[in-house]
Amino acid sequence: MFEKLNEVESRYEQINQALMEPGVADDQTKYRKMMKELSELEKVVSVFRQFKKVRDNIQGNKQILSEEKDEDMRAMAKEELSELEDEKSTLEDQLKILLLPKDPNDEKDVILEIRAGAGGDEASLFASELFRAYTHYASTHGWSMEIMSLSEGNAGGYKEVIAEIHGEGVYSRLKFESGVHRVQRVPKTEASGRIHTSTVTVAVIPEAEENEIKIDQNDLRIDVMRASGAGGQSVNRTESAVRVTHIPSGIVVYCQEGKSQHSNRDKALKILYSRLLALEEEKARKEASDARLSQIGTGDRSERIRTYNFPQTRITDHRIGLTVHSLNEVMGGDINPLIDPLITHFQAEALKNQAAR
Repeated sequence: MFEKLNEVESRYEQINQALMEPGVADDQTKYRKMMKELSELEKVVSVFRQFKKVRDNIQGNKQILSEEKDEDMRAMAKEELSELEDEKSTLEDQLKILLLPKDPNDEKDVILEIRAGAGGDEASLFASELFRAYTHYASTHGWSMEIMSLSEGNAGGYKEVIAEIHGEGVYSRLKFESGVHRVQRVPKTEASGRIHTSTVTVAVIPEAEENEIKIDQNDLRIDVMRASGAGGQSVNRTESAVRVTHIPSGIVVYCQEGKSQHSNRDKALKILYSRLLALEEEKARKEASDARLSQIGTGDRSERIRTYNFPQTRITDHRIGLTVHSLNEVMGGDINPLIDPLITHFQAEALKNQAAR
């Protein structure tokens, strides 16, 4: 591990020196790439240097204990040594995690898709509530969110909502949200007070760059039509809505939220690119023998990942057996009590897999 850390520190210094060369910013593509790499390495180097400082202090305290005769000085050195050993252990654990192979999608923006499943109107209502929770969560992280496609339910709520989320580390925080979210509660229309169960499907797809996936334009069918539903005076007057069909895969994307046909076409293609890239990555994961790769993007869309029990204000994540009793806070956008344990769990699994090699 320390050989690898020394290599990382050496590379960090190399890039720092290169960035001081005159004219380095002339090639903006190369400059941005170097700055990105520097930023990633800095996280590791900062902890490594702190680790080395603590390690040196431990050696210093051990030397005091071997040479010092004064009991007060020895007692102070012993106490400090115990604290330093704890700090060293913590920093070592951090370094192991920082050296884990990175999920290449972690820093990407995402396409968030939420669809009402079983349960009719209740599912649509919960879909809209879940979307609001993610909207608040994005806001607290300084991320920006834009609705790309929206289909309203019959009694309020959303049958489907697709949004684009931009920001630092969006996918790394939201990737474990993909899957089936089950809600148990008494609907407002239920006179007998019986608890109903409904489901909502969430997909968090890393946003694809156009150069990441090639599409033959002959494989696309693009239809334009009048937008439908609520949307202001222009709705139903102009053919601004766009439906894009990728013929080989059968994927269909419909967008009408943009103000123009051009805007909706761009949004639909962006969703299509991301879905096709996600299909390719899913195929690669299934073929890969690397245990860690099978964990990236955990939360298959058909997998029931979480249950929200409203009468008991309880949320259970079935993947790691986690239960929290802060349903109101989570639905208000404080999702960290669910996300942080998942990240910790899958990091621990990745460490175990790496140690087993």
